[in-house]
Amino acid sequence: MAVKTILVSQPEPAKEKNPYNSLSEKTKVKIDFRSFIHVEGVDAQDFRKERINLADFTAVILTSRNAIDHYFRIAKEMRFQVPDEMKYFCVSEAVAYYLQNYVVYRKRKIFHGTRGIAGLVDTLKKHKKEKFLVPCSNIQNGSIPATLDKEGLDYTNAMMYKTVCSDLSDLSDVKYDMLVFYSPSGIESLLKNFPDFKQNGTKIAAFGTTTSKAVEEAGLRLDVHAPQPGVPSMTMAIEKYIKSNK
Repeated sequence: MAVKTILVSQPEPAKEKNPYNSLSEKTKVKIDFRSFIHVEGVDAQDFRKERINLADFTAVILTSRNAIDHYFRIAKEMRFQVPDEMKYFCVSEAVAYYLQNYVVYRKRKIFHGTRGIAGLVDTLKKHKKEKFLVPCSNIQNGSIPATLDKEGLDYTNAMMYKTVCSDLSDLSDVKYDMLVFYSPSGIESLLKNFPDFKQNGTKIAAFGTTTSKAVEEAGLRLDVHAPQPGVPSMTMAIEKYIKSNK
């Protein structure tokens, strides 16, 4: 069966020129976007129950923009004035740059890596005496604590936000030829919203090994996956599939 309609389980790209827009133009396939998951902040009252004192830490490890937003939100709600001498260790330059929404960038001690937590290790090792706080969600990437443990760093995970399933009830009567997923949470949301979901002829595309594994563990058929040799992106994998199944 040819693919004519696709639903991507993510927000629509902000820029008009993006890989999915190009894919739609090249293949004449209708592509819609809808977030299957969303982020909710942990209430300050609930955070207090964790008995984490923000003043005890001399550095913060920031893994995403969400981590930044919710660290400063919790600090504000708990009336904690983040000290000017606080050190910030970010997993990428983009995350570090986002900090300027909250601090005067040039006047702060900000460090960043280039390849996630692994690319930040050398810098962290130079600051082993710091006491690190790691703002995180309920589905933290396991490589982060594993890396920090391996280096013997003094750190504390602080769950400040949660990734939760979105309400997709308005999609109950909408049918798509292909569903595209980028995280196991997206699969979880699909099955939570539609517990009687039957795949039948619907094609499922997944990006990354953990997402692909989640598809199969859910008893669903994986039709398209990326990255793979010669096909590094999700849109390239979908285009290849469409062209070979006309």
